[in-house]
Amino acid sequence: ETGQPHKRRRTSEPSEIEERLESLICRVGEKSTSSLESNLEGLAGVLEADLPNYKSKILRILCTVARLLPEKLTIYTTLVGLLNARNYNFGGEFVEAMIRQLKECLKVNMYNEAEYLVRFLSDLVNCHVIAAPSMVAMFENFVSVIQEEDVPQVRCDWYVFVFLSSLPWVGKELYEKKDAEIDRLLSHTESYLKRRQKIHIPMLQVWTADKPHPQEEASRLYLLYTYLDCLWAQIQKLKKDHWQERHILRPYLAFDSILCEALQHNLPPFTPPPHTEDSVYPMPRVIFRMFDYTDDPEGPVMPGSHSVERFVIEENLHCIIKSHWKERKTCAAQLLSYPGNNKIPLNYHIVEVIFAELFQLPSPPHIEVMYTALLIELCKLQPGSLPQVLAQATEMLYMRLDTMNTTCIDRFINWFSHHLSNFQFRWSWEDWSDCLTQDLEKPKSKFVREVLEKCMRLSYHQRIIDIVPPSFSVLSPANPVCIYKYGEESNRSLPGYTVALCLTIAIKNKASNDEIFNILKDVPNPNQDDDDDEGFTFNPLKIEVFVQTLLHLAAKSFSHSFSALAKFHEVFKTLAESDEGKLHVLRVVYEVWKNHPQMIAVLVDKMIRTQIVDCAAVANWIFSSELAHDFTRFYVWEILHSTIRKMNKHVLKIHRELEETKARLARQHKRRDSDDDDDDDDRSSDREDGPLEEQIERLQEKVESAQSEQKNLFLVIFQRFIMLLTEHLVRCETGGIDVFTPWYKSCIERLQQIFLQHHQIIQQYMVTLENLLFTAELDHHILAVFQQFCALQA
Repeated sequence: ETGQPHKRRRTSEPSEIEERLESLICRVGEKSTSSLESNLEGLAGVLEADLPNYKSKILRILCTVARLLPEKLTIYTTLVGLLNARNYNFGGEFVEAMIRQLKECLKVNMYNEAEYLVRFLSDLVNCHVIAAPSMVAMFENFVSVIQEEDVPQVRCDWYVFVFLSSLPWVGKELYEKKDAEIDRLLSHTESYLKRRQKIHIPMLQVWTADKPHPQEEASRLYLLYTYLDCLWAQIQKLKKDHWQERHILRPYLAFDSILCEALQHNLPPFTPPPHTEDSVYPMPRVIFRMFDYTDDPEGPVMPGSHSVERFVIEENLHCIIKSHWKERKTCAAQLLSYPGNNKIPLNYHIVEVIFAELFQLPSPPHIEVMYTALLIELCKLQPGSLPQVLAQATEMLYMRLDTMNTTCIDRFINWFSHHLSNFQFRWSWEDWSDCLTQDLEKPKSKFVREVLEKCMRLSYHQRIIDIVPPSFSVLSPANPVCIYKYGEESNRSLPGYTVALCLTIAIKNKASNDEIFNILKDVPNPNQDDDDDEGFTFNPLKIEVFVQTLLHLAAKSFSHSFSALAKFHEVFKTLAESDEGKLHVLRVVYEVWKNHPQMIAVLVDKMIRTQIVDCAAVANWIFSSELAHDFTRFYVWEILHSTIRKMNKHVLKIHRELEETKARLARQHKRRDSDDDDDDDDRSSDREDGPLEEQIERLQEKVESAQSEQKNLFLVIFQRFIMLLTEHLVRCETGGIDVFTPWYKSCIERLQQIFLQHHQIIQQYMVTLENLLFTAELDHHILAVFQQFCALQA
């Protein structure tokens, strides 16, 4: 009994018990030999016994699972209900802790978590923990947000959505007790939904409305609903069905005799926090549907698009992905063991939900490659059924490519090529031979071409040639070889040919930068009659000879090319000193590697990193006439978005440095203020502050310069878009041609893509864009894109 070992056991005990409690709470509801009800009853007994010593820990765990495991919501509300029935004070403390957590989430813009917390609170009404009238009062405060003036629509949308999305769980209970109040709230909601503006919808749609696929008419018109409109239709139907919902797991029903005896708590008055400049609300969304009950005639019937069951199933599947997305095996297993999976065509629901997330605009909730890994895992777990559903979905997406958003086509290409690479690139290509009879600029032909291009990146050229039928050769990628124009004997008459030969020998003999400069000085400048003594001003021929020769010699691999750029960095910097020089370097890179888009992308990326070219030069090159032939190709936009991201990261990095230095100076002042006994403090403090203040000044200048460069990059991009689109519109108008060509669709949707993918940055420059570029005189086709973007957060 005495001595150290006994003490050690006692000190380690609390942490062991806390870990055990956490494990028990988190794992309840998983597969078990006992029933869920008996597990819940047992767990409630364990927690009740531990309340005297571990109450704060139990409260913290329960609040966390309410926020982070929404797919098990009703399991945890039942558990809280059982605890409340046994210990009324604990129930009250839990409700208070949840309200505190809800306020905190709203304060820091964690709206997804806040939505789950409200839903949890509403389900506690079913468990006799919270009194129905106080829940209705909270919802009244939520819906009252629509009366606020000068607030963004997205704020009102969120509060209305949270109210509506809780009703599948608690609507029946609230309506039985407070029907008049709920009717009034629904009436206010309906009038709000009728008057809210929907200008932003075209920017967020996966499929455009103007040319619906035949199957999209009638039963599939809901493709164009916003998320809020669709939920409203589902709630309307739920009310019409007397609030009877058939899919939510409700374990508390088994404990009705215990729970109905429990005392209930009133929610403390809750006022939504006011709108501030720092409030960032969730982006509006558009509903995504692929399947309906006709797509799986043999299995269980898929709930209709306007049934609340469809909302509940989708919501729960999204929650499972959100909880487990970092572990693909766990995520796949959790999706496939979804409760009630024998009553619904689960594979169809899972595939639809995964594609809904992958195609969500402006960006998917998680990294794109996760969805590929998850679908592969699902195919492994259900090899007899899921691959067929996925093939059916792929076929549907292919059939609808004509009206599919260009950004979503990009993601479809990335997913499909990556997926094929995991299954030996097997696909029934002949089924898609209709793309060979079309104009090669049409979406289906372009899609197949880009998929094969991407597959080659994940394999090699000959493999791709072997897997597709010979008839597809017109869409197969070109052999990715370097085109060196000075390598052909027949090109001896080309200007610079002899210099190229000298350069080749010099580079092979490991010549220095000075020796390279010496060889290049004899290259005549086609831009001037007499070669003056200005040295290395813009000379296109010098650039051509040097870049062509160097890239040809380094063509063996990416690594060889990177080493060449590093070794002759000084030569590049000198030749490409001017804006024209930078542009010409990019032109030559394209000439040499036009058959190898991936090489172009990695070389441009490296040249930006090593400051051989700048971001504005890349933007101007992409919109130049030399690249017009490849303007709608996938890799071009890959390069542009990568360039913009680099610019944004650069600005962010300098801004962070500035903030850190300011914080360091503030800490220095604080330390000195708390230690100000020394009389000679003033002089020494100036000496200490000096270097930091100078650094702050330098960093402020760098931030201003980088932001100016960033703004200029967006101005260049949008200006070039406007010029290209205006030329097209004028040409069509004067020639009496239809404006809506495949090129126009691609171009206007690429403009939308720039706005959407970089919306947080572009919002800083809205006033400049409106005053300089997107003015009222602009053609309405182009201006509409800017107006849709403005409406996103309006």
